[in-house]
Amino acid sequence: MTAVQSRIKNQKSRTDSREKLRGGRTCENFRRTWFRTKGSGDQQYDVFKPSDVLNSFMGASPSPGTAVTCPRIKIVTFVVLTFLFSSVFWYFTSQTPFVAENAQNLLFYAVGAMWGPALAAIVTRLAFQRDLKGFGFGLGKPAFLAAGILIPVAAGLIMFGLAWVSGIAPFNTEGAARVLAISSFPAILYSLVFNCVAAAGEEFGWRGFLVPELTQCMRFTRLALLSGAIWTVWHFPMMFFGGYHGTGPLWYSLAVFVPSVMGAGLILAWLRLASGSVWVAVLFHGFWNYFIQKFYPLLTETTEAGQMMLGEFGWFVAIFYVALALVFWHFRDRLPSYPAGNRDSM
Repeated sequence: MTAVQSRIKNQKSRTDSREKLRGGRTCENFRRTWFRTKGSGDQQYDVFKPSDVLNSFMGASPSPGTAVTCPRIKIVTFVVLTFLFSSVFWYFTSQTPFVAENAQNLLFYAVGAMWGPALAAIVTRLAFQRDLKGFGFGLGKPAFLAAGILIPVAAGLIMFGLAWVSGIAPFNTEGAARVLAISSFPAILYSLVFNCVAAAGEEFGWRGFLVPELTQCMRFTRLALLSGAIWTVWHFPMMFFGGYHGTGPLWYSLAVFVPSVMGAGLILAWLRLASGSVWVAVLFHGFWNYFIQKFYPLLTETTEAGQMMLGEFGWFVAIFYVALALVFWHFRDRLPSYPAGNRDSM
């Protein structure tokens, strides 16, 4: 084989690889008909106008213009749809008084908002791929599934355990007797399943769709930070208008919530890519919500210092998640290969 033939074969291989990764008839038709390629080698990208996303759904013709890659169209579409779908439930939440009589309605609105990312991911996949492949619905290795369960349970035990031992928030023996009674086990199991189902709505979107799509555009550090930032901002409407914050001032809830969710986002992105399964993230998210929001608080007496330290809006979880995220980030080179590469240049 001559050098020219070898170069042609390698170029065709890279092109076929890109086509396979981009997937979907809509995306492929866009690229073949309306895109012109810029750059060279593995740094090639396609050029067109962002407004062509709407044109594609309306059957109109796009025209050359601004540089974005095909996966980014799907990502932008997903993010816009996520906020659009969730905003319906955010609105109902903001219009509902936070009183005991409205507890069931508020819970329904919260779960509805949580399923906004999943619905957006499904619509985006069907629009661009005409199928639902790529979510990572396979179970993967049991070790990763176990990690998805044990990390949040252990994190909560460390956090609340330190509060019990130090006296910041003493152990509640009466609460423990009620929670740990055999008769409470069915309720615990039901709560775990319910929290995992609710969390699946978010995780099918964030880690089932967004993280895999970002692997086609950027390396792990940027991928983890961007997906974590979008996930963080998605919570803001509920924090500002829906009562989703700690008992202290709102600025304090934001100060501890942002780094904790950013750290958790990196950890979940790592686990999703390493395991190839979205269920690891679903278990992690569901068990975290149950044990941190319900189980451990029932074992703990309420104190002012404890409210500032414990739970999703406590200072401990921010420190813990940032520290743990740095550990996972250090091992980013252990991730399987993906289009944009594993190791960052920084």
